[in-house]
Amino acid sequence: MANSGLQLLGFVLTLLGVVANLTSTILPQWRVSSFADGSILTAQSYQLGLWMECVWQSTGQLQCKVYDSMLSLSPPLQATRALMVISIVLGVIAAGIAAMGMKCTNCGGDNKVVKARIAMTGGLVFVVGGLASMVASSWMAHQIITDFYDPLSPTNKRYEMGPSVYLGWVGAALMMLGGGLLSCSCPGDSAYKGHQYPQAKPISKPPSNREYV
Repeated sequence: MANSGLQLLGFVLTLLGVVANLTSTILPQWRVSSFADGSILTAQSYQLGLWMECVWQSTGQLQCKVYDSMLSLSPPLQATRALMVISIVLGVIAAGIAAMGMKCTNCGGDNKVVKARIAMTGGLVFVVGGLASMVASSWMAHQIITDFYDPLSPTNKRYEMGPSVYLGWVGAALMMLGGGLLSCSCPGDSAYKGHQYPQAKPISKPPSNREYV
């Protein structure tokens, strides 16, 4: 089985990944205004997130507005929002499962095989959550790049990938890496040696009456 240090490292990495995904989901910097054309002078910059859009003025003021209707949003934005929420929820559930199966905790009983299976299950849930975040960030990045190179899109209305996209990738990588380390807790064949049933002793024959001292 994996030692306690490896399990603790994986657990810390997954928690950092969940925090990164949560921060990425909240920040309104998935799309930021592009200034590819230097001849365009603008006094404001737009930032679009999963929950709100913000306008940054050249004077230093920042104004944000939450989206009024969810159904009016584009399908990629709705899918990205759903996948990021699923990733965070799975991360929280996996953290509770993995905590019960780690060697440094007293939850889950004293059976090392059972605790290893619990930790492995938590690691697999972390991996699934990381995959959801990876798909969401990659999907949004693909949509931003496609819209940027669209010839019908006005130059002053083009957007680039913001910090939230990169933070989502980092969170997904940390969750999958830490989940993989926790999944190494899968019990091997040596874990079952202590649970083998003792072999039955051969029944000794009663002494015969013909035997003499």
